[in-house]
Amino acid sequence: MDVKPIEPGAKELQDMYYYMRLGRAIEERLELEYKGGKLTSAIYLGRGQEAIEVGASYALEPGDILAPTHRDMISQLPRGLTAREVFTNHYARANSLTRGKGEASYQGDLKRGLFATVSMLPDFYPVATGAALAFKLRGEKRVAMPLCGEGATSRGDFHESLNLASVLDLPVVFVVINNGFAYSTPPFKEMKLSDVAERAHAYAIPGVVVDGNNIIECYLEAKKAVERARDGGGPTLLEAKTMRMRGHAGHDAAKYISKELIREWAQKDPIDRFEKHLTNQGLLDETGIKDMTERVTQEVAEALKFAEESPYPEGQEAITDVYRQ
Repeated sequence: MDVKPIEPGAKELQDMYYYMRLGRAIEERLELEYKGGKLTSAIYLGRGQEAIEVGASYALEPGDILAPTHRDMISQLPRGLTAREVFTNHYARANSLTRGKGEASYQGDLKRGLFATVSMLPDFYPVATGAALAFKLRGEKRVAMPLCGEGATSRGDFHESLNLASVLDLPVVFVVINNGFAYSTPPFKEMKLSDVAERAHAYAIPGVVVDGNNIIECYLEAKKAVERARDGGGPTLLEAKTMRMRGHAGHDAAKYISKELIREWAQKDPIDRFEKHLTNQGLLDETGIKDMTERVTQEVAEALKFAEESPYPEGQEAITDVYRQ
């Protein structure tokens, strides 16, 4: 079953540009707060991954499910996550999505199709596969999209999920963000394959490789896979080749990544590339870039102020939502 997605229009392109810029602005501020000792939580930044994070997520419909990892905060923005919610969660405030218990980017909201973030990878692959099974049993035209990195594809639950989804033709799009390192381990020390997408062949499902720094390509291939799944065509494994431009977490200086490699990927920056594309399409100019910078800067500043002024949870909050009531 071959589905040809519709090219994104001006509104869709401008939306995606906003989410990419907002995501980077949020992360830049979080990095400053972390280095300034203002956060008790860890930070896991997705700088350099904005194209696949936004492009894949934007391909989903409101009723679909996104299952992100600890590094995928940016992917949650097209699903409705706000800057206020990001900062209140990192500041462990009572009015955060986790009511002060989650910290970092460990938030979620099922009403918006967001499974709560996890860092045990790829634990969400079997969970999302189960959600896709539920969608099929109920006759719902909904799709599940779990995310993970290339390192997680060596685990058994990755393969079990692909196998079950293949056998049952489940509506799930497995996204692998191949960002060059599993913590500090490069892919050639993880697997013999050049492309993680080759693993799809063992389960007789499509395996697609995209330029993870090209948001148009990421969106179109994700949309194609999503609509294929929605129409009963079964699962797809989508691999995005990109680069993690920060360490594994805020404490990691990433000295194992060469300066030459960082410089090489800096030339492929997904936001810079998208701005050039929008400019060539007549949808963006220097004034537009400046206006967007002011917009996201103000939004982040307001969100940070809101979080700092928000109260901490009371002690009894620690025992709420522990067990199903």
